[in-house]
Amino acid sequence: MNEYDSERIGELLAASHGLQLVDDPARADVLVLNTCSIREKAEDKVYTQLGFWRPFKESRPEVIIAVGGCVASQEGESLRRRAPFVDIVFGPQTLHRLADMLDACRAQRQPQVDLRFPELEKFDRLPQRPGREGPTAFVTVQEGCDKFCTFCVVPHTRGREFSRPMPDILREVRQLVDQGVREVTLLGQNVNAYRGATGLIGEGDLAELLERLARIPGLLRLRYTTSHPNNLDDRLIAAHRDIPILAAHLHLPVQSGSDRILRRMHRKHSVASYLDKIARLRAARSDIRISSDFIVGFPGETDADFAATLELIEAVRFDQSFSFKYSPRPNTPALKLKDSVPEGVKDERLAILQGRIHGLARAYSEALVGTVQDVLVTGPSRRDPCEWTGKTSCNRSVNFAGPANLSGQMLPIRITAALANSLRGEWEPSAAVRRAG
Repeated sequence: MNEYDSERIGELLAASHGLQLVDDPARADVLVLNTCSIREKAEDKVYTQLGFWRPFKESRPEVIIAVGGCVASQEGESLRRRAPFVDIVFGPQTLHRLADMLDACRAQRQPQVDLRFPELEKFDRLPQRPGREGPTAFVTVQEGCDKFCTFCVVPHTRGREFSRPMPDILREVRQLVDQGVREVTLLGQNVNAYRGATGLIGEGDLAELLERLARIPGLLRLRYTTSHPNNLDDRLIAAHRDIPILAAHLHLPVQSGSDRILRRMHRKHSVASYLDKIARLRAARSDIRISSDFIVGFPGETDADFAATLELIEAVRFDQSFSFKYSPRPNTPALKLKDSVPEGVKDERLAILQGRIHGLARAYSEALVGTVQDVLVTGPSRRDPCEWTGKTSCNRSVNFAGPANLSGQMLPIRITAALANSLRGEWEPSAAVRRAG
């Protein structure tokens, strides 16, 4: 989501002020720090970065420094008290006002702060996306969250759940496809809670949105992230069976394999209900790969609770994970719980968990060797510009040799080797794409 917001900020300032991205902050006229507060010490990292930028402001007072995103929303006015040289503070839902705030800051010579939650106004006022480069794009369809997990700051920094109208999303995706985009990832803090106005009567869910998007000529692949298990319903499971361009990969955060810890996290799902949904997903599409989020060392987590998480990993055999040590976040209910797990134990548990999932991911990659995968070519390889790189449906990176002008094409690639973080392959123009079971 932050990557999408940062991209939109760049597009907004290019359209409003003709600003262009630069690699060297010393050359910038406007410095924008888009922040995330999910992980520990996010605030400290923000102030450290601002400390690096302060000399640019001191040597060139006309430079504008803006801080946006979740840390800005969380810190509010206190951000400017700690860093008074910051000119603009804006939240995730007011990034569309950044151009106006920039004008006001320069005209009034006064700092600007706007941390409101105006919901859909943000999308109504963001510029169109002409001239966008590359075959993949993110499109936000839903923001905010009503789940109020005890460890999570999102409801406090992004607000309550709201969904964009379906016609607006369809219009944006059609425009992107016209510009050469071939894969779209739908974004939301709780994306499968999507309930958007259809433009006809009533609201449509994520399954309906996926069905309508899949009819757009030229769109070759769809993904969505991040989901909550409680919103993975029968219609969405059926969509994985019935929509061929929907990727064979789903990120479905479980957080813990212990029902006791899930209750303390206020997750509102059980291990049994999670396993049931995974089983139904795999019955609908046998080649689907599942990734997840885990928090280790949550307050009160015992050795038995952690062992239950490892048992769940073995049962599901996750493809990948985002896993972290628990850290207290401001304004969350978990602050009232005693952070009873020693840091050394958290470190040990995290290493064990990540090592096990790494082993599963490695086994999955090795199982792909010899199969032919549909690979969407995203551009030249970073390590070797004479080669191409792309992504499989199950979200693996593949590097292979080929002629010029392959970007944006979906090609049959035979996987020849599984490396540490990617796959090697060979283009077989005459091969039929075969899913890996």
